[in-house]
Amino acid sequence: MKLFIRISAIPFALLLSIFLKAQTVNTIYTDTIPLGGNAYTNGAEITDNGLVNWTDASTIISIYFRADVPQTFDIALRLQTSNGKSEISVSSNNTILKKQIEQTAFGVVHIGKLNVSTPGYVKIDLKGISKTGHVYADVSDLIIQYTKQDTGLVYVKNGSSFHFGRRGPSVHLRYEVPEELKNDICWFYNEITIPEDNDKLGSYFMADGFGEGYFGIQVNSETERRVLFSVWSPFETDDPHSIPDSLKIQLLKKGEAVNANNFGGEGSGGQSFMRFNWKAGNSYGFLLHAEPDSLHHTTTFTAYFKNIAAGKWYLIASFKRPQTITYLTHLYSFLENFIPETGDQARMGFYKNQWIANSKGEWHELTNVTFTVDATAKGGYRKDYAAGTDGDKFFLKNDGFFNEFVKPYQSFKRNASAKKLSIDFSHLP
Repeated sequence: MKLFIRISAIPFALLLSIFLKAQTVNTIYTDTIPLGGNAYTNGAEITDNGLVNWTDASTIISIYFRADVPQTFDIALRLQTSNGKSEISVSSNNTILKKQIEQTAFGVVHIGKLNVSTPGYVKIDLKGISKTGHVYADVSDLIIQYTKQDTGLVYVKNGSSFHFGRRGPSVHLRYEVPEELKNDICWFYNEITIPEDNDKLGSYFMADGFGEGYFGIQVNSETERRVLFSVWSPFETDDPHSIPDSLKIQLLKKGEAVNANNFGGEGSGGQSFMRFNWKAGNSYGFLLHAEPDSLHHTTTFTAYFKNIAAGKWYLIASFKRPQTITYLTHLYSFLENFIPETGDQARMGFYKNQWIANSKGEWHELTNVTFTVDATAKGGYRKDYAAGTDGDKFFLKNDGFFNEFVKPYQSFKRNASAKKLSIDFSHLP
């Protein structure tokens, strides 16, 4: 009897182990990626509800998410075909999956498996092959399932702003000013050079940011570019018409080709811009002046723009801000995209030759910055942002779903300029 028990105990233990393993089921993780915040197209339309008006076979819809853990994803789409049947292709890298769909009401359609072998952004393209109805499909979501937990999965989530998510992260350089100069900055000078093919539609390369406004260059359309200078009103509102007369920004003067008006939406105040066909590859100078008036409790801010190649200065505008007695404070630069449809295009700018002058006219070079980001990046919705140095220049980069992102809140130091800044103020307009 004892011998029987010992011999039987061995297979019983093995059977128990096999039984327990059979009961172990891998956890399946599911993420629903809304096209309203994560898709771009060259022909159809992306709304907050997703992809609509997908009628053309040449249209490509690209959906993006970022994965930190390489693995196989099981992918599906939430869609409807409304009427008729369609065949579509879903591709990523060398994987092409074709699917015939007939879904008269929104529902989940399984597509297939996608192997992701390296960490970083994943791009999934949709393309129409054939259809009997008016559209290939309306698509609201990409659904991914996977078995390896990935806490670094990144995409613009439901409940966040799809507008800002598709625009992409804004990035900033915060200039470090010596303590003894922080309350005595009359002048701030900066230069920007945009590398070839980085002047993407919707870009705002802001050079001279300060506590009360900002000054830089934009790509506004395929045919229009601007030099923009704005000063916020001390009355906090997004509606410029609600500002009391005593708190309105007053225009004192402007350049001949400059337009000046009020602005709203992101605070309100006075705005001026000059249409100017600036070129990628060229360098441009930005000079800002603050003149506080303690008697009248106002400060006048004046912006000058320089076409360095032509050696020509332009007056942009001079604004008086009420209830304000200050020199220039909180100096910074930024790069942002203000058109959501171009958030899939990378852009970069070089920022160099930063100088400040105190009330005695003494110039000091700024060579240290801290890199910061906006709420889209802080919220973990995008990770296509970067900053750093290149010799005597700082750079900012954003958008385009590149993988070499730079962690924010780092400090960077550029090489000092070869010579001291010299400005002939008698040549300013």
